[in-house]
Amino acid sequence: MAKSLYETLEVSENANESEIKKAYRKLARKYHPDICKEADCEEKFKEINAAYEVLSDKEKKAQYDQYGDAMFGGQNFHDFSRAQGGNVDLDEILRQMFSGGGGFGGFSGGGRQSYSSGGFSGFSGGGGFHQQEPNLDIETSVTIPFNVAILGGTHSVSVNGDRFDIKIPAGVKSGEKLRVRGKGHAQNGRAGDLLLKITVAPSPDYVREGDDLVKTIDVPLYAALFGEKIAVQTLEKEIKLKIPANTKNGQRFRVKEMGAMNRKTKKRGDLYLKANIVNPKVEDLDKDLVELMKEKLPKTL
Repeated sequence: MAKSLYETLEVSENANESEIKKAYRKLARKYHPDICKEADCEEKFKEINAAYEVLSDKEKKAQYDQYGDAMFGGQNFHDFSRAQGGNVDLDEILRQMFSGGGGFGGFSGGGRQSYSSGGFSGFSGGGGFHQQEPNLDIETSVTIPFNVAILGGTHSVSVNGDRFDIKIPAGVKSGEKLRVRGKGHAQNGRAGDLLLKITVAPSPDYVREGDDLVKTIDVPLYAALFGEKIAVQTLEKEIKLKIPANTKNGQRFRVKEMGAMNRKTKKRGDLYLKANIVNPKVEDLDKDLVELMKEKLPKTL
């Protein structure tokens, strides 16, 4: 049975949770649109995120391991995702397929597949799909970018064949739910609401600790030894950080109120910049300096 989601993340079908997460982070960093400027990077990044959405969820992974690429009409995931076109949220499609959270009528993948307005409600006992009568309220999941979750903004979603932007409040966390009025099922002149369960995509650069953010930054050896200001790009802007002399590897520097918004207190956490001291290559140094360092540097702590 073909299982191309594993191929998308470049792991074996026997990969454990840690291996899947490690592979995702590596590929997400490689193909992130801010880093990779090739034409197909954005689509590749979307595929990676959508594949991880399934393989990082125990229930979805169990279903996929059972049915494999039969869930995509027998296509591999790469062909399936390309068939959907550029205006389709792959994360949302997969979540709908696995969770049965409402469906999205009228969607079609370039003539390759189409799904009726009842949507998917999961697998029946016989291994096939069965339809569920639509409720006025639709409950589904959406993955939003890390920076949007921290700073707030808009995010585009597609439900019932309708694509629209939703407002994301600053500081939202994974597991929270947002209600979008009037975007549920329509029946007899009434429309239900859309209930979105938020998943925040991991960031290759930041770790969230409560309302605080932690980012590892490279610090040149010169700055660590003698002190110097260095430029650091944050989620909001570039700042100048004063590195004091004798900075240790792993030392943290606090930047006040540049963390995540606490939605209850309306106060922001802090940003902690963790020093990663970068040593120059010995072969790139002046030979006389190398000899002097060999002579003068202490050999023991």
